[in-house]
Amino acid sequence: MRDYIEERAIEIANYIIQEKATIRQTAKKFGVSKSTVHKDVTERLVQINPSLAHEARKVLDTNKSERHIRGGLATREKYLHLHV
Repeated sequence: MRDYIEERAIEIANYIIQEKATIRQTAKKFGVSKSTVHKDVTERLVQINPSLAHEARKVLDTNKSERHIRGGLATREKYLHLHV
């Protein structure tokens, strides 16, 4: 694996852990696709630094379990502003 890919995977994982960021937020911050972020954290990082991968995975699993709530709140907010 190329050095810059390993460095990016580690940077991405650290960002996710520190900011409690979602895949989408992380992809936007680093200028890569959501698929790249996901692959970096779930596949590449496991080979590079398994403990860091585990920590990042915990944050992503939490975000995944809460996303339906965030979506509902965003929709509610959208319609509150639309009808006022």
